[in-house]
Amino acid sequence: MKRLFVVGITLALGIMTAENASAAGDATKGKAAYAVCAACHGANGMGNKALNAPKIAGQEPWYLERQLNNFKGGIRGADPKDPYGMQMRPMALTLANDQAVSDMAAFLSSMPVSKSSESTVKGDATAGKASYMICQTCHGPKGGGNRALNSPNLTGLQDWYIVRQLKNFKAGIRGTKSGDLFGMQMRPMAMTLANDEAINNVAAYIATFK
Repeated sequence: MKRLFVVGITLALGIMTAENASAAGDATKGKAAYAVCAACHGANGMGNKALNAPKIAGQEPWYLERQLNNFKGGIRGADPKDPYGMQMRPMALTLANDQAVSDMAAFLSSMPVSKSSESTVKGDATAGKASYMICQTCHGPKGGGNRALNSPNLTGLQDWYIVRQLKNFKAGIRGTKSGDLFGMQMRPMAMTLANDEAINNVAAYIATFK
């Protein structure tokens, strides 16, 4: 556990300068392009579990840009074991260029965040808090994220989405593709969760962050 912790921090510090500031996004243009996204993520960007679409409103623009580019580049959404990622990739490909990606990220990050979704995962938040100790080094004690460590904001994310992504990291669906340096940083952390119960517990604890 301690060795994985050290490896994670070393990777974070070693590659934290790999992404430079992107072009400034135009939220107005991003709003116009969001029409295709709203069908699944909702007009308010708060997601829809029935459509397997997570909350994206209010997320950090740098993280949104990275993930949209990952979908466009096939780093995410190209694995047959990731049907929901495959569902997302064609949507990301509607963004013609880097400026369009930046515009979309600017709009999404500007969207107000409404009330948190109801819990859907049965987990022990107290046990999850203990496991989260390794996560908080990068994501912060309350899940607010840390741009310097390339760690996104976790607050308000639906528990079912957190569970899915942790399982994807453990299974190698995420964090193993060439070019996904920050996914590779995350995968060893997910591997510290021994089983589905441990994953559910961490998700239950993260869901308490407001």
